[in-house]
Amino acid sequence: MSNLKISDRFVKPFLPQNHLETELERAETARQTVLNRTGLGKEFLGWVTLPSQMNSEDLQTIRKAAETIQSHSQYLVVVGIGGSYLGARAVIEALTPEFSHPETQKKTVKILYAGHHLDADYHFRLLAFLENKEFSVNVISKSGTTTEPAIAFRLLLSLLERKYGKENIKNRVFATTDKSKGALKHLADEYGFPTFVIPDDVGGRYSVFTPVGLLPIAAAGFSINKLIDGAKQMESNLKSTSSKEGNLASLYAAMRNGLYGLGKTTEIFVSYQPTLNYLAEWWKQLFGESEGKNAKGIFPASVQFTTDLHSMGQYIQDGERKIMETVIKIETPKQDVYLTEKTDDNDGLNYLAGKKLSEVNQSAILGTLIAHKDGGVPCIEIILPTINEEVLGELMYFYEFACAISGYMLGVNPFDQPGVEDYKNNMFALLGKKGYEKRKEEILSHIGPT
Repeated sequence: MSNLKISDRFVKPFLPQNHLETELERAETARQTVLNRTGLGKEFLGWVTLPSQMNSEDLQTIRKAAETIQSHSQYLVVVGIGGSYLGARAVIEALTPEFSHPETQKKTVKILYAGHHLDADYHFRLLAFLENKEFSVNVISKSGTTTEPAIAFRLLLSLLERKYGKENIKNRVFATTDKSKGALKHLADEYGFPTFVIPDDVGGRYSVFTPVGLLPIAAAGFSINKLIDGAKQMESNLKSTSSKEGNLASLYAAMRNGLYGLGKTTEIFVSYQPTLNYLAEWWKQLFGESEGKNAKGIFPASVQFTTDLHSMGQYIQDGERKIMETVIKIETPKQDVYLTEKTDDNDGLNYLAGKKLSEVNQSAILGTLIAHKDGGVPCIEIILPTINEEVLGELMYFYEFACAISGYMLGVNPFDQPGVEDYKNNMFALLGKKGYEKRKEEILSHIGPT
């Protein structure tokens, strides 16, 4: 039985039943394509069975590495970009309280991030901060040559060698990379760094249930066993349940593709919890990089309500009618506060006396859903009982499976990203990398003098 539920009550006015049934049939065909591994990119479908194939020995090895990091480091710097860090960061930030008392904190490390952009100020400040801190590094890259993380790792490795000496950093660097080849694998072998493998048949944005995501999550003090248990439960449900029987991933893919066919070309991920902001970032990469091909694809965006109702709310309510929403609803918060009565009632809030803040938030959610539906914005509701490792495991596997189905429904390969290479090649040319001289001439002739 899944913890995750989907409601289509704010989609039905926009998507006629016969239209939805047609999309569900298409979704079932796409689901079978995933399960039978007969579609485009079939060589990258290893993620489908990752949760059920993860054994206790593998998890124990990851937990032991996390314990080593926790034993001597205040900070773990996760070096990666895109799928190499977004999955872990989504889980870690969803589970980490914004405020906590030192006496209640578990013995763990604070996770920092590098190599996910090229901002000089950020990396200068990071290196300066770490000068007098005990830290370790988890560098994540299939090849070891992706520009952003490769630069960050070079800088951090130099700092580690200066602080501890080259011979003393073997237990401070953990490389998650290819099993046998690539620059990072060769460097790890040279230094003797412990390594974890990125499976050949799992792409970066589908890698949260590999050591790519699991090592940072474990180092942050969260249960990777429960995360995998949740993913395993969702895997079982989605593989065994057909669209007609109520397959959740097929339903979501069918609704969003049905709405896309009606001109809803932007999907907004909506949460009412600030800790889910990086879950939205992970979701945006998953769907944007999987579907945005051949001049097709739903554009993934995100907002955090009720905050963004005071900035983006006007556009969503009254702007171009090309948008749909997917709203994450959490039924029960981990903690709650009650509103009390005041004698003077200067702020006019006494009508809320005795209510929990979560009740106010739930009313804001429902009120917004109704307003947006009335304003021409269909809303898919994804309902979760709470946020914990198991629920996040279910949710993230659900999104991965739904994304694969949706990509096949669009007629694209959900597992490649050819367009990502264009900016890299231009950057290499402008920086004078060997072999890119002709491209540099072409670029400069197009843009003229700067």
